[in-house]
Amino acid sequence: MSTGGDSRLTAVRDSAGGDPRLTAVRDSAGDRPLTAVRDAPLGGQAVLEGVMMRGVQNWAVAVREPADAPALGAIAVRSFPLTAWSKRRRIYRLPVIRGVATLVESLGVGLRALGISANAQLPGADQEISGGAWAGTVIFSLVFAIGLFFVVPVGLTSLIKDQLGSSVLFWVVEGVLRTSIFLGYLVVLSRIPDLRRVFEYHGAEHKVISCYEAEDELTPERAKLYSRLHPRCGTSFLLIVMIMAIFVFAPVGLPAWWILVLTRILGVPLIAGLSFEVIKWAGRNRARRWVQVVMYPGLQLQKLTTREPDLDQLAVSIAALDAVLALERPGEASAADLIGLEVVA
Repeated sequence: MSTGGDSRLTAVRDSAGGDPRLTAVRDSAGDRPLTAVRDAPLGGQAVLEGVMMRGVQNWAVAVREPADAPALGAIAVRSFPLTAWSKRRRIYRLPVIRGVATLVESLGVGLRALGISANAQLPGADQEISGGAWAGTVIFSLVFAIGLFFVVPVGLTSLIKDQLGSSVLFWVVEGVLRTSIFLGYLVVLSRIPDLRRVFEYHGAEHKVISCYEAEDELTPERAKLYSRLHPRCGTSFLLIVMIMAIFVFAPVGLPAWWILVLTRILGVPLIAGLSFEVIKWAGRNRARRWVQVVMYPGLQLQKLTTREPDLDQLAVSIAALDAVLALERPGEASAADLIGLEVVA
């Protein structure tokens, strides 16, 4: 497989043994983390003191249970069957639509995984956060995100619409403002101490997925060698959404302010679907040098939403993946199983 002609990149399978194919690359000096160059239908999500992993037909969540320091709590693992929407109706397999369907589907799985992890951290076994509370939190979060990243930029830009006097300038200013708000939001999140461990588990999820994609041995010590940045990460996806919105909204022009706001709200599914196609394509073509260049900003942005995990956190992430692998082998799924399947890491 081509690595874009960069002589510094070398095949890495010697210490792990097995097939010497180019499944992972690193700097020949060894000062850069390993990076898988193949794509597997596998995704995940960091949760509270744990990781959720999703395969083709199953998903699992592993959580470190509370314990008195310095002792570590046990790793609790739960597995669930999964029937992708793409297998239920043909319409969910169509380009763009499949991305929107997968996002909604992933939101549901992620909500359940978060609920499981949150309940595992509660002191009493009889205490539990209700599904209604989680649903309300998700709805509020979606409304907040659409308002902050789509309604606020167009609203602020509309205040100076007459001074701009050009639909092109309006388009540029709104796009720059939206992207700036998004970047500022991530910077603020990255500085919240309580989110640090979630970001560490996010890094653990990426490292373990890359380790699996490289066909390496799934141990904390081997997974730690891999990059915490992944081309299919949701952070990279959100950056693509911000950029894609600039081009999708450009043809709208300068109608009345309420039409501008309405198009920004109604256009979110289209933008999400198009962005999903881009990030999946990038994941499948990650070995191409020019694709790596295009995806570089999104990867660097992940440095805000991931942190280097420790071996214990990697063990939790591996436990979640092992639970999925006990039921299926995502990398060996048949063509029929993969029809319309889209997974974000």
